[in-house]
Amino acid sequence: MKIADIKKNIERILDNNKAQRIISIDLKNKSYIADYMIIASGTSSRHLQSLSEILVNELKAFGIYDCRIEGKDSSDWKLVDAHDVIIHIFHPEKREFYNLEKMWSEETPKEKAMI
Repeated sequence: MKIADIKKNIERILDNNKAQRIISIDLKNKSYIADYMIIASGTSSRHLQSLSEILVNELKAFGIYDCRIEGKDSSDWKLVDAHDVIIHIFHPEKREFYNLEKMWSEETPKEKAMI
C-alpha cells in the first residue's frame, strides 16, 4: 500500500472515531523522520487512549504490524509511530500549547532538514 493511501486511511479512522481538527502535514522536504505528520485532538484522556489503540489495531489490517504508541502514561498526548506517518493525538489545551502545526507547516530549506 502506498504511503499516501495509508495517510488517507489514518485520517478516515480518526474521523470515524470522532477525532477533532485532523490535519496532515507533508514532511517530505522538511524532515527525514517521516513522510507525513497527522495531528488530531481528542475530547478526554480515555478518548486519546482509544484513538491510539484503534489506530494501531486498524493499521495491522493494512500490514503495518510494528506500530508503537508513545505517551501511554500521558493523559493529554499520544503519538502513534506508523513508520512513514507519525500521528500526534492531543488534548486540545496541550495541542495549542505545543502548536506543532505552526512549527511543521513553515517552509524549511532541504539543506536544513536535519532530523
